[in-house]
Amino acid sequence: MNQDQAAAARAVTVAHDEHAALQQELLAQVAWCFPRRESRATCGQMLAGLLMELEDKNCWTLAEAVGHLTPDRLQHFLARASWDEQQVMARAARWAIEHLDDGDTDHTVLIIDETADAKSSTDAAGAARQYSGTLGGVALCQVAVHLAYATSRGHAILDRALYLPESRAADEEHRELAHIPDEVMFATKPQLAGDLLERAHAAGVRAAFAAGDEVYGGRELRTRIRALDLGYVLAVRSSTTVSTHAGRTLTAKDAVSLIPAGAWMRLRTGSGTKGTRHYDWAMLTILPDDTPDGQDHGHSALLVRRHRYTGQTSFYRCWSLRPVPLARLIHVATFRWRIEEDHQLAKQTCGLDAGQVIRWRSWHRWSTMALLAYAFIAVATAHQRQLDGPLVEHLGLVAIAIPELLRQLRGIVIPDPRRDREHRLTWSIWRRRHQYRARLCHQRWHAYAETTP
Repeated sequence: MNQDQAAAARAVTVAHDEHAALQQELLAQVAWCFPRRESRATCGQMLAGLLMELEDKNCWTLAEAVGHLTPDRLQHFLARASWDEQQVMARAARWAIEHLDDGDTDHTVLIIDETADAKSSTDAAGAARQYSGTLGGVALCQVAVHLAYATSRGHAILDRALYLPESRAADEEHRELAHIPDEVMFATKPQLAGDLLERAHAAGVRAAFAAGDEVYGGRELRTRIRALDLGYVLAVRSSTTVSTHAGRTLTAKDAVSLIPAGAWMRLRTGSGTKGTRHYDWAMLTILPDDTPDGQDHGHSALLVRRHRYTGQTSFYRCWSLRPVPLARLIHVATFRWRIEEDHQLAKQTCGLDAGQVIRWRSWHRWSTMALLAYAFIAVATAHQRQLDGPLVEHLGLVAIAIPELLRQLRGIVIPDPRRDREHRLTWSIWRRRHQYRARLCHQRWHAYAETTP
């Protein structure tokens, strides 16, 4: 190791003790949500298990990794134990916000988006053949809407809602098998997004803007966002109609012709591995169509992004109470991609999409625990980046990312999976016995089905 490498190693040493303290702080924050000591202990064990390096993440593999003799305790924790998963989610969100808040509410963004998890059976709550951009088309999957919180310091997912397709909501047999509560009815994804935003606002979460893709650009959701005193930058389709102050009503695509050639500005909108990304941007003032009763009309605009080589355009409806510069709207529009990163990393590192659970409550509890683990690692990464400061670039290093920090924490802050010979043998015997009994049950069922008229 040369002198520069040694200096780099010393300068960016991971603060394991501080990250361990963060983990204990988070667990203490949610501890009161568990009325029994056993449930509190299981929460901590499951949090550690979800962050371990495992080939698969489900009740069986997590139970084996944390040292349980069977998966019964984790299955009971997810399905029947007495604890309020929504309270845990709210407490974890409050903790994450306390650490990610950079003191600049004017540049804080709440982001809404959905993601899908592929399923092999329609037995899982809400599972159906439906469109998913995550999976690239129509597939058998569960879809969940998420709400993320993003600042200059970092970002994390605050809340989630499982989408129940209309066909599944009307299927009484599915509702009974998946234990879907009677009060849960069909709601569109924008309606679920509105519920998440209202729940966050009621919990004291404050931001300047909400952002989302084309699914969330409808008038109903925009009106609900404005009622929360939030601005918005929401992607819309090219066929969306807008009204200008001159009295013309036309589609967003046609409105581009009203933008003078000199009004386009080429601005940097992010950096990637291949360099900075630049697009041409322009803003056209339009009339709002979503003003809640008793609220000022504010300032509404159509934001247009144009690819500098292909000329392909994208459109965003924007609103703010006071006038804001073009660069500010662009900042919010590009912040929307933070939630895409959250989805990818929460699945990759915390098993957000790995829970092999069927019932409604079990899904919500699995997602709560996965997002609890993700909140910890997202906050820990933001904290480590603050400790590293600008020195990393001076030393020729990229800022530490969540997967890299997780590698550094495993085996120190996050315990290694239990791998001793006796424990592995015990689990092998348990799995083989369970599979033997399951095979017998299937054989008996098929024999019964073949002989029953």
